[in-house]
Parts: sequence; C-alpha cells; structure tokens
Amino acid sequence: MWGIGKYRTRFGRWVDKSPYNQSEFSKLSKVSHHTITQICSDNDYIPGTTIKKKVMRVVNVTDPEKKPYHFWDL
Repeated sequence: MWGIGKYRTRFGRWVDKSPYNQSEFSKLSKVSHHTITQICSDNDYIPGTTIKKKVMRVVNVTDPEKKPYHFWDL
C-alpha cells in the first residue's frame, strides 16, 4: 500500500509491515480509524498522551522492543 506513492510516516511504515491493517489496528487500540489514518500519513500530526498509550499497547503486543520515540519525535 505504501508502494503506490502514498506518503507514510514511520508509524505508517511499521503498520504496513505489521500483521494488522489500519482498520484492525484501529479496533484493537480503540482509537478511531480517522486518527490512525492521520498518524500513518501526516508527519505534522503528533498524537496526545492518551492516544500514544493506546497505540503503543497494541504495538508492544507485536513488537515489544518498540518505544514511542521510534515513531514520534519527543
């Protein structure tokens, strides 16, 4: 999907390689699909603390080595 010319953030590239698609990730993390799309494609968008916690909880199930600084500048 990111091979068709869409710009992806570091988190978006990770989601593309993960076993989840954006819709599944949205349901698992209990974050809206619109927010997940924004995190995956908008480099200027920095999610709030609550959203980061929800997202990182699902990320750590798949890849426990990942930390928030791997995806966002803190």
